[in-house]
Amino acid sequence: MNRVVIDDVSVLAQAFTAEFAARAAGSIARRGKFVVGLPGGSVATMFLPVLAAQSVDWRRIDLLWIDERAVPPDHPDSNYGIASRLLLSPARVPGPSIHRMYGELPDLEQAARRASDDVKSIAGDPPRIDLALVGVGADGHVASVFPGGVGISASSPVVAVYDAPKPPSRRLTMTLSVLADAGIVVVAAFGASKMVAMRGALDESDKTSPVAQLLRRASSSLVLLDREAGQK
Repeated sequence: MNRVVIDDVSVLAQAFTAEFAARAAGSIARRGKFVVGLPGGSVATMFLPVLAAQSVDWRRIDLLWIDERAVPPDHPDSNYGIASRLLLSPARVPGPSIHRMYGELPDLEQAARRASDDVKSIAGDPPRIDLALVGVGADGHVASVFPGGVGISASSPVVAVYDAPKPPSRRLTMTLSVLADAGIVVVAAFGASKMVAMRGALDESDKTSPVAQLLRRASSSLVLLDREAGQK
């Protein structure tokens, strides 16, 4: 079931952090931990600084990344690097809670296998992430699962991407099945360029884009749209 909030980005960030805190508290109380998939891009830039200010027990929260670029962790394009600056360092997240993808490895298939093993060891086999936060591209892609891409139907938790239609072309991504199986999927989209993709996904006129497939398959979802993305 899709819950949709359309408002200013600052309000959306607060809605996300409230959902995060409530679900973290419940999961930690039930089984002692909370497993999260983090994005990069504009969603990370807007939401992670607000999340860093929350009072949560980071020792019991496992942070995974839904995708990563094939770059070193200190590279400007690194999704881990964004999180390190905006969340991990400010919130003093302990090292054992951080499980990044090693996009800098020369062998991208090896990096995908390593990331898949990490996901399964932390979230189970098959993986069950508690909360996945994803952004959306104008073409409806989520994480680095692009229309027609390998991440749509692959069975491994994480796969290598060699031909992403936006730079950098080499990436790692969680597959659509892992994202859809999360306890809750939080989809965030900002800007008028995302309006068509989100409208098609929510009114189900679009059956094929990654975001449409994700929302159709997810058992629980929260959709956060700014006023431009939420037009019409």
